Amino acid sequence: MKQKFTIVGICLVSLAALSAAYIAGCIKGQSGQGPVLVKEAEAAGKEAPPRISPTKPLPEQDVYYPGTEALGPDEMRVVALGTGQPTVRPKQASACFLVELGNGDKFLFDLGYGSVQRLSAMKIPMDYLDKVFIGHLHMDHFGDLDALWIGGTKMNRTFPLRVWGPSGATPEMGTKYAIDGLRRMLHWDAVTLRGLLDIRGDQIEVIEFDYKGVNQVIYEANGVTIRSIPAIHVTDGATSFILEWNGLKFCYSSDTFPNKWWLEHTKDADISIHECFASPQILLDKQKYPPPLALSLSVFKHTSPQQFGKIMAMTKPRLAVAYHFYNDHDTLPVMLEQVRMTYDGPLAMAADYMVFNVTQKDIRIRMAAVDDEIWPMNPTRPMKRDPPKKSLFTQFNESGKEPMPDLIKRIYDGFNKRNGTNVKVPTN
Repeated sequence: MKQKFTIVGICLVSLAALSAAYIAGCIKGQSGQGPVLVKEAEAAGKEAPPRISPTKPLPEQDVYYPGTEALGPDEMRVVALGTGQPTVRPKQASACFLVELGNGDKFLFDLGYGSVQRLSAMKIPMDYLDKVFIGHLHMDHFGDLDALWIGGTKMNRTFPLRVWGPSGATPEMGTKYAIDGLRRMLHWDAVTLRGLLDIRGDQIEVIEFDYKGVNQVIYEANGVTIRSIPAIHVTDGATSFILEWNGLKFCYSSDTFPNKWWLEHTKDADISIHECFASPQILLDKQKYPPPLALSLSVFKHTSPQQFGKIMAMTKPRLAVAYHFYNDHDTLPVMLEQVRMTYDGPLAMAADYMVFNVTQKDIRIRMAAVDDEIWPMNPTRPMKRDPPKKSLFTQFNESGKEPMPDLIKRIYDGFNKRNGTNVKVPTN
């Protein structure tokens, strides 16, 4: 079956055509009919209808508005939350992709610097964001785990955060070791939340799997199977992921040099997301890397555009998605030209907030419109809090307080009156 792709560029062309028709003609707003050109009305011998603006929404939006669209029971939605290079910048966060399924499941693949900020824009309660799969332990792939863990607790997550990640060649190179260090680093933050917020979400569970496992099942529940395959990136301990559900197949490379496991196990994917690092010339021109380093990073430590294209030509996905490069007006044409040297199939060059809706019949590509003033979504369960039994302060800090009892009482009294509550001023 020939696959259908609704590409952003096509949508923009259609929108431009609609705008031209609107300018040339008018809208029959009360009847709900579409644009009627003045020329057509005159040709029919009728008086042109008055020029009034439309009052109904467009039948189909070419933008994804988070929190406004139901996901079909057989549909997968993939959102690019971080597509840039290892150093985060305002335009692009580091590696992260959100997968939402029609059965209600949500999964995060990698969680690099800046990605949780983008995740907040998706308007999803934190209770639904408890499954994270880390490809390897470079910070541009898990550097925002602290923000999702502790920040998620502060934003009303009431479930423990679960993290799947690879082992290493030695224990200290594995995910458990890294998360243990994260726990120690965030000890002060975690302890001070107790008695203040609902702390059911301040637990983090680690599921460490063997990085050498080939197509091994690391997650299986609710009709979803996630497998890992080894990746080749800097040292042992990097992995890639394959998610299968309802006849749909999602593949995510994280970082890797081209390898036999990807070529064998990702064939005929519905959406295949693979790193496509900046070309050696771009690294030389833009970042002033020495020529040997520019070549080594692009071609051996990562996957260059030509190598990316070759991989996709050999695995033939319904849609290939290139990420892990700075997607700018001057770099995109260079990257695209080099990918097309070795691949002529369906392709998206990823940018942050790019959204893919995947079904058996169609893959639709749009950009998300985000709210910069988003607040956390409400929790899915009532929040509960155990008031502290004693102050966390020592006598030294207690002695430094300026109590202001009259002012505090007025604040509490005013709040209680406005909200019909009866909250008492705490004694400690």
